Amino acid sequence: MPDLLPPVYDNGFREKFAELLAWRRDVRRFKTDAVDKELIHKLLKLAAISPSVGNSQPWRFVSVEEPKRRAAVRSSFEQCNAEALASYSGEQAETYARLKLAGLDAAPVHLAVFCDEHPKEGHGLGRATMPEMLHYSVVTAISTFWLAARCHGLGVGWVSILDPADVTAALDVPVDWKLIAYLCVGYPVEEHSDPELVRHGWQDRIDLSTCYFQR
Repeated sequence: MPDLLPPVYDNGFREKFAELLAWRRDVRRFKTDAVDKELIHKLLKLAAISPSVGNSQPWRFVSVEEPKRRAAVRSSFEQCNAEALASYSGEQAETYARLKLAGLDAAPVHLAVFCDEHPKEGHGLGRATMPEMLHYSVVTAISTFWLAARCHGLGVGWVSILDPADVTAALDVPVDWKLIAYLCVGYPVEEHSDPELVRHGWQDRIDLSTCYFQR
């Protein structure tokens, strides 16, 4: 069977894609409305066609549904957040204390995303000199999931103020899986084209000229 012709993306599509990127936000304020599990499964299937080193596909998605496990994750966040707050002082500490840093309580869907550090798939191709490529591969899948979710009106929040060891233990996953992300997923309470951390004065966007170099 011959390959299908590749799609042609016109200016209209490119403009909508740029709009999608601009409106993809790290969401912390969620409605408690349920999200169809079939939709989440569809988004995960899209994430699973992301590129990966050696085609190793090292991503492992864990849907966190049991209240006790969610409570353990919430406890880890509270402890880590308190420690983070203590590391700031003055006005910066006050700003940090006002930030909404997680949607753990309201988000109907929790997804822990791990990297299998020793997948048999891929046969080691491309990661002998840079084993961290496995982690980067998982991040590509997370990014794909995030954009796909936005296409369906869903918001995603990446919670990084967690102790990975606590989360790994709470979810009872293999010891050679490394936590890459803990995602809250649901319908956002509000929509913004600017990041919340910009809106609340924590950190502005930097200009491309400050992070683009030629040699």
